Amino acid sequence: MTDQSAAEATSASVQPGGRQRAFAEFWHYYSMNTGAVIGLVVFALLVLVAIFAPLVAPHSPDEQFRDALLSPPAWQEGGKSMFLLGTDAVGRDMLSRLIFGARFSLFIGLVVVVFSLTSGIILGVLAGYFRGWVDTLIMRVMDIILAFPSLLLALVLVAILGPGLFNAMLAIALVLQPHFARLTRAAVMAEKNREYVVSAKVAGASHIRLMLVTILPNCVAPLIVQATLSFSNAILEAAALGFLGVGAQPPTPEWGTMLASAREFILRAPWVVTFPGLAILITVLAINLIGDGLRDAFDPKLKRS
Repeated sequence: MTDQSAAEATSASVQPGGRQRAFAEFWHYYSMNTGAVIGLVVFALLVLVAIFAPLVAPHSPDEQFRDALLSPPAWQEGGKSMFLLGTDAVGRDMLSRLIFGARFSLFIGLVVVVFSLTSGIILGVLAGYFRGWVDTLIMRVMDIILAFPSLLLALVLVAILGPGLFNAMLAIALVLQPHFARLTRAAVMAEKNREYVVSAKVAGASHIRLMLVTILPNCVAPLIVQATLSFSNAILEAAALGFLGVGAQPPTPEWGTMLASAREFILRAPWVVTFPGLAILITVLAINLIGDGLRDAFDPKLKRS
């Protein structure tokens, strides 16, 4: 009993140490990509700003100052210190709307990725594990979805479902789903004939256990990278749908909707278009840099010695 207890204690102490070593190795390769570290810092700041938006924003995003319509940024002539980035056509503070807009953009990215990742994994695991007619049916449907330009297909789906933020997120998730399904299918096909899977099958493991417990955890790394890149794509497509008037509806402070309502003032008051565009650019660039860093850290072929 003493030897068994000692062995259990040793095993328990080794596991946390193994996790720490794995994380240290991951961070070593990730931190070698300077752009990825910068992207992570910028994204972390965006998340903090979005979480604490009511405390950080100087004004309510819907509060209108009728005496300051299209007021320029504070550093320009005619600008006011209480409106650092100026105001829009109805006197709403641009900085406050951008800060609250970060909430919507990050929420859109999160919801779209969770939905498309979950459904894509289910379809991909089923196709890669069972093969045959199941694989053919699922993959042909995915091929049909991929045959259309993503923004055009999302626009058609929103036109059918009706304009609105939820319908836009649902349409974007359906458009991004095939990428996860195909990636999961390829990973499952590569893993299902490995020795550890055959051993589990011989031991009597059920199909559900083989798919979800034995195979799927070994397919996670590429899915994490794809989820990161899809996060930025979701933000871009949501902004595009908002700009076209079928995404988030005014007065929602979503960056694409802000661009749409400000396009007629692009020459008269360029700041109402410039700052939402920069917010989209910085956010998408930061997330893409994180995706590059995750790819370097997870893919053994890309790890630098």
